[in-house]
Amino acid sequence: MRIHREGKKIILLTLGISALIYLAMLFTVHHWTFFHHFFITAMLVFDLAIIAFFRIPRRIFTESENELISPADGTIVTIEQVYEKNYIKDDCMQVSIFMSGTDVHVNRYPCSGLVEYVKYRRGNYFVASYPKSSDLNERTEVGMLLDNGKKIMIRQVAGVMARRIVCYSKEGEHVKQNQEMGFIKFGSRIDLFLPLDFPISVGLQDKVKNGISPIAEIV
Repeated sequence: MRIHREGKKIILLTLGISALIYLAMLFTVHHWTFFHHFFITAMLVFDLAIIAFFRIPRRIFTESENELISPADGTIVTIEQVYEKNYIKDDCMQVSIFMSGTDVHVNRYPCSGLVEYVKYRRGNYFVASYPKSSDLNERTEVGMLLDNGKKIMIRQVAGVMARRIVCYSKEGEHVKQNQEMGFIKFGSRIDLFLPLDFPISVGLQDKVKNGISPIAEIV
C-alpha cells in the first residue's frame, strides 16, 4: 500500500497539528484525566482515518479489450437510460458508483481510448448518493472515443464533504485502461455514460473496485 500524492500535504499538516497539540498538552497539563486521554485517542483515530482515505492498495488489475473496468471503488447506485447532452449527445446508459468515506478514492480510466472532451462545471455539494447530484453538484466530465468508434463519458461528482475534484485528463491524450484519471477528496460519486448496446455486467447495490470489477462489455 502507498499514499496518493494528493494526500501527502494534508497528512503532513494533520500530523503536524496533532503533534503540536500533544506537545502543548504534555507541558501544560499536569494531571491527565479521562477527558485528556480520550481527546488524544480521538485525535490519533482521526489522523489514521485521514491516512487511510488517501491509501492506494496494491492490486492486480483486470486488463480486457472487451470490457469496461470500474473506474472507482464503491457501490452501484444508479443504472438507467438517460440522454447525455454535453458529449455523447444521445440516449445512453448511466451507471453510477457512490464512494463512501471508507472507499479508495483514486479514479481510473475504464478502458483505453482518446480523450476528446474535458469540462469542469461548478455546482453545489449535495450528498453524492442523491440522484440529482449528478446534475447539480460540482463535477468534471471526461469524454472518450474508443478504438471501435463508440463514445463514453466519465463524470466525477463532488459530494457533501468533497471540496476538490482532481482530474488529470487532457484533450487529445490517448490513455490506457486502468491508468490513473484523478482523485476526489472526501466522499464522492462517479457516473459512467455508455452506449445502449453495451451489456451491463453489474446490478444495483453491487460493490465494485477500481481496476478490478467489470462494469460492461464493449461491443
